[in-house]
Amino acid sequence: MSLDRRTFLGRTAATGAGVALATAAGTAPAAGDWTADPTRLSFSVMGTTDLHGNVFNWDYFTDAEFADEEGNDIGLAKLSTLVHRIRAERGPHRTLLIDAGDTIQGTQLAYYYAKIDPITGASGGPVHPMALAMNAMGYDAVALGNHEFNYGIPLLRAFEEQCDFPLLAANALDARTERPAFPPYWIGELRSPFGRDVKVAVLGLTNPGIALWDRANVEGEMIFPGLEEQAARYVPRLRAMGADVVIVSAHSGTSGTSSYGDQLPHIENAAALVAERVPGIDAILVGHAHEEIPERRITNAETGRDVVLSEPLMWGMRLSVFDIDLVWAEDHWQVASVSSRVLDASTAEEDPRITRLVAEQHANAVAYVNQVIGTAREAMAATEAPYKDTAIIDFINHVQAETVRAAVAGSEWADLPVLSQAACFSRSAAIPAGEVTIRDVAGMYVFENTLEARLITGAQLREYLEFSAQYFVRTPADAPVDPAALTNAEGTPDYNYDVVSGVTYDIDIAQPAGSRIGGLLFEGEPVVDSAEFILAVNNYRANGGGNFPHVAAAEQLWSNSDEIRNTIIAWVQANGEIDPAAFASADWRLTRGGEPVF
Repeated sequence: MSLDRRTFLGRTAATGAGVALATAAGTAPAAGDWTADPTRLSFSVMGTTDLHGNVFNWDYFTDAEFADEEGNDIGLAKLSTLVHRIRAERGPHRTLLIDAGDTIQGTQLAYYYAKIDPITGASGGPVHPMALAMNAMGYDAVALGNHEFNYGIPLLRAFEEQCDFPLLAANALDARTERPAFPPYWIGELRSPFGRDVKVAVLGLTNPGIALWDRANVEGEMIFPGLEEQAARYVPRLRAMGADVVIVSAHSGTSGTSSYGDQLPHIENAAALVAERVPGIDAILVGHAHEEIPERRITNAETGRDVVLSEPLMWGMRLSVFDIDLVWAEDHWQVASVSSRVLDASTAEEDPRITRLVAEQHANAVAYVNQVIGTAREAMAATEAPYKDTAIIDFINHVQAETVRAAVAGSEWADLPVLSQAACFSRSAAIPAGEVTIRDVAGMYVFENTLEARLITGAQLREYLEFSAQYFVRTPADAPVDPAALTNAEGTPDYNYDVVSGVTYDIDIAQPAGSRIGGLLFEGEPVVDSAEFILAVNNYRANGGGNFPHVAAAEQLWSNSDEIRNTIIAWVQANGEIDPAAFASADWRLTRGGEPVF
């Protein structure tokens, strides 16, 4: 730690590690380490976000070093080297290290210690690899992300016990008392050589969407008010407590929009609005949106002062660095200037101290994902899945529909037809011919979604498909087709383009969004508006993720607490063989004027 004291909810606790680093060799920092001018000081706040369980520069789905088209490297081990560089440049007593959430979900390394050998917080039990690495790196405070709640509150509390830093969330409240369920803020003091310590506050804000996305884990336990209202409540309090600098760590993007529409009264991506509307904030570490923002300045409407925002992409690809200059005036430190930048993890080697520390956990995860669980008659790949009906997406839908049919058998809904939705979560997903491992199957479904059954009508299905089809760029009938430029219209990510099995339909990409679905048939007959179907759907979509119409309000007929990924793995283990001939079908196609695009 690089600060001398911590304050949680107004309580101060000594932290010996912080004192040891701040007073290297037991002596106070030399004046030259700060500045020759006793009225001026400077320090840096380093920030990470959306680490998603990445310690190593490793892809557990390919069982190889991580590689993407942009040449990015990932992981805390790389970031640790960058952190050491900044501390060496600044001095350890002149830096802070914080994070903006989504820490314990996303890789098979994280999954292993949530589901296969779950941490309990008990002495002698397994320690979460993210806690090991982040403790060793000396994090000062970490805001909670929405994915922290994916495995349930007990596991999150176990992780919290293993961390040497607080998990912050000013807008995660106990549902019964409406009091903070986690520390809202952290306050520490940087020791100045001139006897004028700098008090720095970090306010943590998480995402209101948790109430929808993880309803099964949090309903009746926690509530999640808006970022702006909680910042407006706490920032003046922090200033009144003597904070010279106020940093917000927000698991919320900057767009001012919400993927869940008006299902919640609170904005999902509210970081820029917080900067604009809440006075007294100096900088915001942004998370959740998986974007790279080296520096963005937002002028606060009340004070006219700039608030500096930075977001370091995701997975440990970047490190945000806020450089803060202070001046002594009117008997306290005041912020003279703030600037920010991002450092690229691909410029650093992995810190051997971190890789050694987490080597055993990494080996356990690698052994787990490489277990052979069955065979496949033919290879399947998701390379073309965003714009063509492919067997690998059909396989997901086949397992989901089969699972739901078994679940509703014998019920009043048993005679209704079962449809299924799925999306391309990874264009690199592939099932090889021959032996199939856990990582092959897990690579098809990289999120911890669970399965539900919802009741929908034919009219609702058509609107659902129309909404999904806005994913395609409108392309006139006589224009050339470039698959690379055909998808992700209006910024729609691949995971928000759903295909539905059990019916057949055309998507006319020459037509405007909202008027693209044609030839919608069930068993060869046109789907009528009053028809009823059961839709096998993941909990993210069923809870409003992506803001698809109707499904969130539809009657829930059944739900499952196990991840869809595990359901597919269990299917392969039980059946032994994946045979595309048993499930691959041409359910949908892209057309222009009735002619197929491909």
